[in-house]
This record gives sequence, structure tokens and C-alpha cells, in this order.
Amino acid sequence: MIQPKKHILLTGGTGLIGQRLTAELLNKGYGVSHISRSPGKDPRVKTFLWDVGQGKIDGSCIEDVDMVIHLAGAGIADSRWTEERKKEIIDSRTKSIGLIYGLLRKNKHQVTRIISASAIGYYSDRGDELMTETSPPSDDFMAHCCVEWEGAVDEGKLLGLQIAKFRTGVVLDQSGALPKMALPVKLYVGAPLGKGKQWIPWIHVQDVVNMYLFAVEHENFEGVYNMVAPNPVTNTQLTQAIAKQLHKPLWLPHVPAFLLKLLLGEMSTIVLGSTKVSAKKIEDSGFKFGYTSVADALKEIYG
Repeated sequence: MIQPKKHILLTGGTGLIGQRLTAELLNKGYGVSHISRSPGKDPRVKTFLWDVGQGKIDGSCIEDVDMVIHLAGAGIADSRWTEERKKEIIDSRTKSIGLIYGLLRKNKHQVTRIISASAIGYYSDRGDELMTETSPPSDDFMAHCCVEWEGAVDEGKLLGLQIAKFRTGVVLDQSGALPKMALPVKLYVGAPLGKGKQWIPWIHVQDVVNMYLFAVEHENFEGVYNMVAPNPVTNTQLTQAIAKQLHKPLWLPHVPAFLLKLLLGEMSTIVLGSTKVSAKKIEDSGFKFGYTSVADALKEIYG
């Protein structure tokens, strides 16, 4: 007798990765439901409502669910990091999973696994040092956010749940960070940022989705993994690769670091920080990357 496919509840299911992952899970025969702030538009996906700020959640969202994929979180670079915004960034990640755990504590359920996003901000600005999953966290805001986020997810261990966490790098796709990097290049004013020597741990969006699928389909998959391609590049190398793919010249000098700090404030650490991250652990688990060179990734994205 063929076992029916698992049912998966996604938080952040309407985001860049959530939408792609939902489509692939449905194609593979999984049941998928979302938990969101607003009603869903896909008739194949039941959407339950929550309001993380108000601490409200539809209690029926966990019925018949086998695993939860936690992608929800306010955009890191969407607006300037005021104290209020920092709190929102952390709460949207920690209080959201806390609401789900609250339901699991009080109600009968069949959830056995949690697969959660995290970010390479855990390591933050570390120069040329290669970061592995056992490297300690940094001590700036991004690192603090990731430590709180992972800590909130790990509370599920007290409920006997199996936990997997992905520290995600810079996702290359038609939306997100790449268009922001490519726009100056398209306008003939592209230039490396700061010294340009800072490492960027990138990953193609399809490899992100495939890694989540890999975690879903390998029942004993748990622990923390870096979600980055095996070959990190510097900011200069990435800028040059974008220019080459778009057939645009790079003639301007580097964008001075002080200017970026002036424009972005504390958030400038996202573009000026250097994070060189190892993909060895996920490769050793048997995962195969579709895109290991940034040139191939850009070629696929820009066609």
C-alpha cells in the first residue's frame, strides 16, 4: 500500500521562497496549507489567519499537519533599522513560531518535524575566516536576531520535535537582493561597494527550494546547515559577474564605505560585512547543488 504524502504547514508561504516551494511541494503530491495575515489566492492551498503582533492564531491550522516549514519574518533590508523596526524583525520570526508551539502544547496533533529558515547574519562580518555551522555567532544586531530566531525554533525540542535550520545566504533570483545590485550596473554606474573584498555567500533560488525539499524528503534530516553555494565570491567578483552577464562596462571607482554608512546607517553591515561560509556539511549530507558558479546562476536568471 502506497503511503499518502505528508501535509505541510508553511509560514511565510506567500514570500519569494514560500511561493516556489509551495508549487514544488504540490507538484510532488504533498498537502500544503499556509498561515498568513491575509486570505490566500491559491485554491489548492488552504490559508489560516494569524496576527503575530496581537498574538492571535487560528487554532485549526495544525489539524492533520505532519511538519511545519517556518519561513515567516519581516524583510531585513526593507526599511531603516530603528529600535522599533529591529524589534519587529525579531518578533516576526520568534513570536510567530512561538504561537504555533503554543497550539502544539495545548492540542492533540501529529506534527513531528520543524524545518526553519535562519540566516548567515548569524556569523555577520568575519573577514576572510571560513564559517562552519560550529562557528560562534557574532555580536551585532543581525547575529543577535539569528540567535533569538534559532533559539525560538529550538524550543520545539522540548515538545519532542525534530528540528532542522537553514542559515540562508544571499538568494539570487529575479527579485530580492539581485535587482538592487544589478540596477546601478544597468544604468552604467555599477561599482563594487566599499573595498569590494568582502565575501558574499550567495545561493541560487532553485537550490534554496531544492534544499528545503531535500530536508522534507529525508526523514532523519536535522540540525543546522549553511544554505549557501559551495563557491563564495567577493563583492567585486559578483559585481563583475553581473556586469559581464548584462554586457555593461564597469568604469566607476568603488562606492566609499563612509557613504554607504551615511545612507544606510547600521544596516550598511549587510553590504559591507564579509561572511565567507562553508557548504561542506550540506554537501556531505548528499545534497547536490544545481548552481555552483555565480556565472551559471546569473546566466540562468537572466536567460
